[in-house]
Amino acid sequence: MTNNIRVLLVDDHPVVRAGLRAMLADFEGVQVVAEAADGGAALAELSKLHALGEPVDVVLMDLQMGSGMDGVTATGKIKAGEAGTPPPPVLILTTYDNDADILAAVEAGASGYMLKDAPPEQIRQAVVAAAAGQTALAPEVAARLMGRIRNPVHALSAREVQLVELLATGMSNRAMAKQLFISEATVKTHLVHIYGKLGVDNRTAAIAAATQRRIIRSQ
Repeated sequence: MTNNIRVLLVDDHPVVRAGLRAMLADFEGVQVVAEAADGGAALAELSKLHALGEPVDVVLMDLQMGSGMDGVTATGKIKAGEAGTPPPPVLILTTYDNDADILAAVEAGASGYMLKDAPPEQIRQAVVAAAAGQTALAPEVAARLMGRIRNPVHALSAREVQLVELLATGMSNRAMAKQLFISEATVKTHLVHIYGKLGVDNRTAAIAAATQRRIIRSQ
């Protein structure tokens, strides 16, 4: 077929890539034209295909890829045109459904966010939607984002989510301030807001509550 949706498959596990390739091969009008084991390799593949005049229609991107470039960083670089323009849509396909990963992917420019345990037909529809320039979200992800919109008073902001992630690594206020290019006073103010929204009064409880509510990944 000449109208196939050309897909670049990015995942660090060869067995997972093989399974996804086999699944995608069953989708009429979808063709996996290249694979990559991390974000850096994905950028290289996109640049090569762009130079050959064989652009990719959708990048199907995992988030965590061992020691290689992660999916969020790669998505940001792709959308910034670092692998050729116009940049293709990036559809995240991952096992993580927490706020931290979802928000980071959306802010990086991802066109959609799907979970690996989704039914094949949902993934097919997401690939088609992304190729058409539409947003594609797993029902669970859409529900979490809608929950944030409907209850903004108690939802952690993107910056607050970042801080909770850093809290979970054991960073001090000074280290977090340096990491995020903000003052220690600003960090302390954010922490007050975070504790209030989570209904806790210390770091350990904040990390536990954020993990339980799937705001951050389990440590």
